[in-house]
Amino acid sequence: MEKQTLTRMEKQWILYDVGNSAFIMLVTTIIPIYYKNIALAEGVSLAHSTAYFGYATSISTLIVALLGPILGAISDTKGYKKPLFTLFLVIGVLGCAALALPVPWLAFLGIFVVAKVGYNSSLIFYDSMLTDITTKERMDEVSSQGYAWGYIGSCIPFTISLLFVLFAEPIGISATTATMIAFLLNAVWWFGITIPLLKNYRQKYFVEVQSHPFKESFVRIIKMLKNIRKEKGIFLFLLAFLFYIDGVYTIIEMATSYGKDVGIGDNSLLLALLLTQIVAFPCSILFGKLSKKYRTTSLIKISIIGYTGIAVFALQLDKAWEFWFLAVCVAVFQGAIQALSRSYFAKIIPEEQAGEYFGLYDIFGKGAAFIGTMLMGVSTQISGSSKTGVFLLVFMFAAGFLLFRKADQVNSRSLSERKSI
Repeated sequence: MEKQTLTRMEKQWILYDVGNSAFIMLVTTIIPIYYKNIALAEGVSLAHSTAYFGYATSISTLIVALLGPILGAISDTKGYKKPLFTLFLVIGVLGCAALALPVPWLAFLGIFVVAKVGYNSSLIFYDSMLTDITTKERMDEVSSQGYAWGYIGSCIPFTISLLFVLFAEPIGISATTATMIAFLLNAVWWFGITIPLLKNYRQKYFVEVQSHPFKESFVRIIKMLKNIRKEKGIFLFLLAFLFYIDGVYTIIEMATSYGKDVGIGDNSLLLALLLTQIVAFPCSILFGKLSKKYRTTSLIKISIIGYTGIAVFALQLDKAWEFWFLAVCVAVFQGAIQALSRSYFAKIIPEEQAGEYFGLYDIFGKGAAFIGTMLMGVSTQISGSSKTGVFLLVFMFAAGFLLFRKADQVNSRSLSERKSI
C-alpha cells in the first residue's frame, strides 16, 4: 500500500488537537492541584474538595449536554460552523486565562466551569469537521494523528509551565504566581496554534436552509431524535459510548485528585502525567496504523478491556510507582479509544448532518461524562474514600463493552445488506 501523507487541511485540523490538549493537560494536572491547595487553605477537607471538583466537572458537561444537539444542528447550516466554533474557542481560551485571577476556591470552580463549557462545546464543531477535511477511508488515521500530536504538542506549554511551578522559588516568584503564568501561557498557546484552522477551514457538507436557520435546526433535532431509535446501529453505539467513554473521561479528569487522596506527592503526579502524554503519542499513531490492518471495532473492544483492567488495578493503588505504572497503561489506550470512537461514528452518520449527530455524540460522550464524575463525587463524599467511585467505573466499562459488541454486530449486518443491494 502506498504511503499517504497528511494534506494541508488535515494538518491544520490536527493542530486544534495540539492546541486544546494544552488545556486538558492543565485540567488533569495543575488545575486540580492548585484548586485543592486553595480549598485546603480555606479549610475544605480532601474528600470534600474532590467531591466539589467532581460536581464542577459534572455541571460543565451537563450544560454542554443540553446545548450540544442545538449547537450541532445549527452548525450544519451553511456558513455557521466556523463562527460557532470560533465563539466557543474564545470562551474556552478566555476562561483558561481567567483561572489566573486570585479568587477563592468557589469562584475558581465557577471560572473552571466556564472554561470547560467553552472547550467541550468547541469540540462539537471540531469533531464534525472531520467529514469536511478528509475521506471516510482516512478518518481513522487522521483522527488518531489528531490525538497523537495533541498529546506530544501539549507537552511543550506544559513543560514550560512545569518548570515555572517546580523552580518558582529559585527564580524568585511564588508558587501561586508560577501557576498563574501557566494558565496564561496555555491560553495563548491554545488560541495561537488554532489560527491556521480558523483562516482556512471551509464547510464542505451542510444543510440548505430556506429562511429561518434556528427554527429549522430545532425541527431537524426533533426529527433526528424521533428517528434515532430506528437507526439501531447508531443508537446502540451511542449507548455503549455513554458507558465506556464516561469511564475514560472520569479517569482522565479525576486521576490527579484521586492520586492526591491516596497520598501521591504533587511532583510525582505532575511528572507521571507528563509521561502519559509522551507515551500516548506513539501509541495513538500505532493504533491509527493498526486500523488499516484490523477492524476499527476490534481495536475499540481491546481498548475497553484495557481500561477495565486499569480501573481494577487503581483500587489497590497507594504507592507512587503504582501511579506511574497506571499512567503508562492509560497512555497505551487513551488516544486509541477516543480517536477510533470519533472516526467510527463519523463513518456511520450522514455527512451533511455531521454537526447535528456530533451534538448528540457529545451528549453521550463528553456531555454525559457528568455521570461518572458525579458518581465519583457522591460516592467519595458518602464513603470518605475515592476508591468507592473507582469501583463503580469497572461496571461502566463492562456495560460499555457488551453494548458495543451488539452495536458492532448490527452495523456490520447493515453494511453487508447495503453492499448486496
